Amino acid sequence: MSIIKVLSSDTRRKIIKILLKKEMHISGLAKELNLSKTIVARHVKILEKHGIVERKKFGRTHVLRIKIDKIYETFDDFKDVYSVEVEEGVSVLDVLKKVMGVEIEKIGDREYVTKIDGEKGWYIYEVNGEMPNVSINKFILERDSKIVLKKLVPVKRKEINVRIKKNKKRK
Repeated sequence: MSIIKVLSSDTRRKIIKILLKKEMHISGLAKELNLSKTIVARHVKILEKHGIVERKKFGRTHVLRIKIDKIYETFDDFKDVYSVEVEEGVSVLDVLKKVMGVEIEKIGDREYVTKIDGEKGWYIYEVNGEMPNVSINKFILERDSKIVLKKLVPVKRKEINVRIKKNKKRK
């Protein structure tokens, strides 16, 4: 079963949402979802199989928790991979200029990736798993490296609906 199929289930998404807030056992999940333990256990088993949920055992009690990193990692399968050859001492910016679909914008004395394949957004970069503290035009590559571009995606963690009470004494 593909990860897309796993996440397409309303029940599994609800389980993930609950486990994002707190660790629980299957009985607690079943009660909160108003479903049988058997149904919840079946969905949890699928989430465990795909590494999204992990089970901690305390004697006979099994507590479930979410592995949020695994959810984010699933989207890595959709990335494009390129190989480029450059001279020693070039900047990350020089490398990115050789990759089609990467658009750069200069703001002040810094350069930023603002669009990838036409998709506008805020992007950060990593070199060999580390996030440098300088802009792409100032990071110089001295050895074979892996550059990863990541889009900062606003993920809703809370939604607050505000209702304003009318002040009766308002003039």
